[in-house]
Amino acid sequence: MKIVVITGGSRGLGKSMCLHLAQRGHGVVLTYNSKKAEADAVVAQIEKLGRKAAALQLDVADHKSFNAFAYNINAVLKKTWQRSDFDFLINNAGIGLQAPFAETTEQQFDLLMNIHLKGAFFLTQKLLPLMKDGGRILNISSGLARFSLPGYAAYAAMKGGIEVLTRYMARELGPRKITVNVLAPGAIETDFGGGTVRDNKPISEFVASQTALGRVGLPDDIGGAAAALLSDEAAWINGQRIEVSGGIYL
Repeated sequence: MKIVVITGGSRGLGKSMCLHLAQRGHGVVLTYNSKKAEADAVVAQIEKLGRKAAALQLDVADHKSFNAFAYNINAVLKKTWQRSDFDFLINNAGIGLQAPFAETTEQQFDLLMNIHLKGAFFLTQKLLPLMKDGGRILNISSGLARFSLPGYAAYAAMKGGIEVLTRYMARELGPRKITVNVLAPGAIETDFGGGTVRDNKPISEFVASQTALGRVGLPDDIGGAAAALLSDEAAWINGQRIEVSGGIYL
């Protein structure tokens, strides 16, 4: 049995990843920022599948909390699985923020950077001593790092950064046989960014019209892809960007 740590696992894409990985037999440690009840509900769903899970609070923008979080992860691993290490890490936690380039504030830019880029960088660094050799890291990017839509300059810049970082992590962690890849979702029906794709029918229809498979994405499209990338069959994939978008803007 493998154990996976997933940041931002209480809802949306993270929740789908948790459930897909549990269905494949993995133990799950998921994090949440403020919605403990939602996180506990995901844990309950995983336990109904016959797997063990735990939820821990984590604000990925609060980098000074990472030492304490690593300590809490270690304690949960020992208590729940009688282990002192884990196998997989998915850096998924994030927020959506739309603002025209000319109007983006420094505060907005810093918030996105602290969560999406600096958070993933230093949280991974802090958790490396707890990760087994031969493990896997999956960073979550966005289709917006490949194509450009007005209002997402700062957000996409952070995701572009995480894609470059992924290649460097893969190179430097190679001696430990840890693979590092980046999964880039397209437009997905979730509450992310205020639920724009899910709740705005004209936007949803436009996205579908620009996608080769003719629809917008669903959370399970991403959860299933993440589970596949962490499977034994995908062990030789390393340092790669995999877009899971149904073929948008080809």
